[in-house]
Amino acid sequence: MTNIKYGFQPLDEIMTQLGISNSDIVRASTEQLTHKMVQKGRKGCPINPHIKQKIANALNNAQKEQVFTIRELFNY
Repeated sequence: MTNIKYGFQPLDEIMTQLGISNSDIVRASTEQLTHKMVQKGRKGCPINPHIKQKIANALNNAQKEQVFTIRELFNY
């Protein structure tokens, strides 16, 4: 089994620009979401669509300026 990586995702840049940390995302989540899931999402390690949705929901809860979709946050 190989370790597939897609490179840093748009999620990483968006979180950096907004000044939001992984901890902020985990805290803002109303679903079960871990720091490891968020980190994998930022770095481009494969995560399933359900986890992508959890991250998008948590990011939208953490900030109110813009609503982000999965397509805006991930390029795979």
